[in-house]
Amino acid sequence: MSLQNLLVELFVEELPPKVLHKLGAAFSGVLADQLKAQGLATADAVVTAFASPRRLAAHVTGVLAQAADKAVQQKLMPVAVGLDAAGNATPALLKKLQALGADVSDPAAAVAALKRAPDGKAEALFYDSMVKGASLQAGLQKALDEALAKLPIPKVMQYQLENDCELPGWSSVNFVRPAHSLIALHGSNVVPVKTLGLTAGNSTKGHRFEAKLPTVVVPHADQYDEVLKRDGSVIASFVERRAEIERQLNAAAARVGGGVKPIEDDALLDEVTALVERPNVLTCQFETEFLGVPQECLILTMKANQKYFPLLDASGKLTHQFLVVSNITPDDASFVIGGNERVVRPRLADAKFFFDQDRKKTLESRVEALSKVVYHNKLGTQGERMARVCAIARAIGQQVGGDALAQQAEQAARLAKTDLLTDMVGEFPELQGMMGGYYARHDGLRSDVAEAIEDHYKPRFAGDELPRNNVGLVVALADKLETLVGMFGIGNVPTGDKDPFALRRHALGVIRMLIEKDMTLALPDVLALSAPVFGDKITGGSDVLIDFIYDRLAGSLREQGFSAQEVDAVMALRPARLGQVSQFLSAVRAFAALPESPALAAANKRIGNILKKAGEVDAHVNPALLQEEAEKNLHAVMQKLLPESEAQFQAGDYTASLQTLAALRGPVDAFFDDVMVNAEAMDLRLNRQGLLKSLHVAMNRVADLSRLAS
Repeated sequence: MSLQNLLVELFVEELPPKVLHKLGAAFSGVLADQLKAQGLATADAVVTAFASPRRLAAHVTGVLAQAADKAVQQKLMPVAVGLDAAGNATPALLKKLQALGADVSDPAAAVAALKRAPDGKAEALFYDSMVKGASLQAGLQKALDEALAKLPIPKVMQYQLENDCELPGWSSVNFVRPAHSLIALHGSNVVPVKTLGLTAGNSTKGHRFEAKLPTVVVPHADQYDEVLKRDGSVIASFVERRAEIERQLNAAAARVGGGVKPIEDDALLDEVTALVERPNVLTCQFETEFLGVPQECLILTMKANQKYFPLLDASGKLTHQFLVVSNITPDDASFVIGGNERVVRPRLADAKFFFDQDRKKTLESRVEALSKVVYHNKLGTQGERMARVCAIARAIGQQVGGDALAQQAEQAARLAKTDLLTDMVGEFPELQGMMGGYYARHDGLRSDVAEAIEDHYKPRFAGDELPRNNVGLVVALADKLETLVGMFGIGNVPTGDKDPFALRRHALGVIRMLIEKDMTLALPDVLALSAPVFGDKITGGSDVLIDFIYDRLAGSLREQGFSAQEVDAVMALRPARLGQVSQFLSAVRAFAALPESPALAAANKRIGNILKKAGEVDAHVNPALLQEEAEKNLHAVMQKLLPESEAQFQAGDYTASLQTLAALRGPVDAFFDDVMVNAEAMDLRLNRQGLLKSLHVAMNRVADLSRLAS
């Protein structure tokens, strides 16, 4: 059979740039998977994805023109249904065989060709046949339809196609963008598949302005990217185009000199790669007077609105030069450069105007206006929310650092949301918090308060840094707690992948601050002090919220590499101080590695079951009631080891505390071998249960060790 490489390209109008890379990977991936599933592509076939602003393509190695025939065994029916008492075929069996294309002219021979095999409690008849392998045309058609159906398209559009002359009129087509041509080449042979009103050929279009030929003909599947680059002036590979842009950006920065570097932003680089087919990086500049505006504002407007790459000096400070990735390469680039400089100037002027206007009013003067901004219809205005955050921040600050920290945290919390009312944040919501920090410094506020205002949204995303100082830490914690307690209190709980208020992110932020800053606050306590500030606006949700936070913590710990058993053992006790969790986990991991661990974990599980059935048990032992040698020995060893383990626990040496208990293995095993816990005499039974209760409490200070039992 003919084994050659396959190329498929769909040429369309400009695709959504933010999802182009994902579209290219999905198109090629599904196409190749479908070909492999049908036996048309080898299992080790290499798939290469191509994606440019106007095309999605895939190159697949080792594709057959015809898949090999495949032996298939089909279950027909139970023997009791297919054969009569004499073993002859029933009409139902003959009808089924006939439907499958089997020869039933000789029923006895047809029955003899069947196989009998157990199927549950009965026997069934099975029919073996050879299914003809799919042709490339049929298989590729199915694969192409599947690839287009599974594209992660953000929004579909509908457009009209004129029908063939046999069917006059127009037909509607639904796709992300209008499609204009289709290539399907098996080696040099066209595979005549159809989609979106197009029939495959071997030609496409190149660069919209700089293609050397109006129509680019691809003679062979393996020449696609080469011919498109040569005749169409297009770099079809997203990865290659991205690398070329990165190379040109660095080269242009080097030509500027002075150690400047283009800003690092993978999302921007991906988006720009999706906007150009033939990148050409040019250096532009703006007036230095704009550098008086906070550089975050200038960088954001250049990146978000214009897709430019600002240049930063060696210290990370913005310069007055920036890089543009053009889609054309004219002999004289001055018009392109000048055009981009003219376009960016009004943007920067707007930023400067907003900054100047905002500084004419203090943050304090904006506080009253927060009461006119709705936060949530059930939770009131931003003014009410600000008052709640202030109360929580004051309470937390008092616990963490006394009166001074409480006062500073309350002041920062009072002003933290006022920058939402500024022109700059109105234009660029991404700058909220950051602009508040700038305006706080302009108002002459303490640096720690200004930093707290700037940092109170942190961490904004996974891996983001935490607030820089204690004031910021307290305000950020208070802000996230207010959101969590309020939203859970009115029943706004995340479901599935829906989390419109980013409550999962807020919960992880609380977790990170409590753990990474090793705060002495207990999680249940900070949730308890947050609820009263809402008055009658919330009606509950505290139990659901604490479960939610512990679930987020458990998931985060598993992602960090701790085993499910280790995490379950520690989280089963719901540690109040999250700063201790990592130490608990390390102690559990060290204990689990001991040879005594499995036996003690199993014993702990057994003890837990005994105590659960016994109900309320007092952890008290009367030595005079200890009769058996094994229970006396266990009690004696506990008298020696438990105080030592307790002292180590109180000193924070949780690993040593657990390892000290490992010496209990022998006495515990002997106890269960020789002692009847549920003795008939009630005083003996309660005493032995009290002994086990004392042991259970000591063994489960760090974690529920029974969770380590296999």
